[in-house]
Amino acid sequence: MPTAEDLSGFASLAALDSDDLGTLARAGREVSFPAASRVIQEGQPADRCWLIRSGRIRLDARVNGRDDIVLQTLDSGDLLGWSWLVPPYRWHFGALTLEPVDAVEFDSVTLTRLCEDDPRFGRALILALFEALLVRLQATRARLVDLYRNPAESPFPNGLRDTSVDEPP
Repeated sequence: MPTAEDLSGFASLAALDSDDLGTLARAGREVSFPAASRVIQEGQPADRCWLIRSGRIRLDARVNGRDDIVLQTLDSGDLLGWSWLVPPYRWHFGALTLEPVDAVEFDSVTLTRLCEDDPRFGRALILALFEALLVRLQATRARLVDLYRNPAESPFPNGLRDTSVDEPP
């Protein structure tokens, strides 16, 4: 089990005070994944999240008829998984380890219960998770802009344009 001191090293949890970190630490467990492990399968039930201690994880998205597109690579200190927060509680992306990964894992049932039991803790945790979400969205946006600028690398026909809609001249 991680300690509050262990968790204080994660920048994404900087808004949590020592009591909140202690509460969160008691809910966590240490896990490891070998290289090339599918940690998250897009579309499957989302029931946990992880703080990455070491290693790298690739976030990807399915594109019908093509290879998965890589959206971002997560490293030590990053948070993986927020889909457990919002119905229908399904993963929106996939995640594959690029090398062995050590992480702290939290299950959604425990986190939800902790948030309901202590709304102040719940608000602080949700704000920390949403901050990580905003960072992830900006990184995904940058990746998609990069794909658009380099249509030869794009997994979509004609770059990112929707070819099913006629555009005015």
